[in-house]
Amino acid sequence: QVQLVESGGGLVQPGGSLRLSCAASGRIFSINTMGWYRQAPGKQRELVGTITSGSRKNYADSVKGRFTISRDNAKNTVYLQMNSLKPEDTAVYYCKATVNTGWTTGDYWGRGTQVTVSS
Repeated sequence: QVQLVESGGGLVQPGGSLRLSCAASGRIFSINTMGWYRQAPGKQRELVGTITSGSRKNYADSVKGRFTISRDNAKNTVYLQMNSLKPEDTAVYYCKATVNTGWTTGDYWGRGTQVTVSS
């Protein structure tokens, strides 16, 4: 089994910053792409950004220039640095990883962490 646990969410004022972390643990042989998604109330889950094992990054247009995704392969951890936060960034943020367990390769999700941007 593979577990992903997010941390770092909270309440922040507009213009502020937060850093999210997501650590993967369990039966892990290697991790391919890791990413962050978010879901606001009443909306579908959407991509925020992804990073490959080779550190190739991809971002949603709505966060380009404000958010930065990174990873520490030795710690099986992915980060999301969020700057210049806006009220519309309010959502539950989920981590996703494509994990090779040595037997199979599949997508795993964390349970999410709430980010609220409000004055």
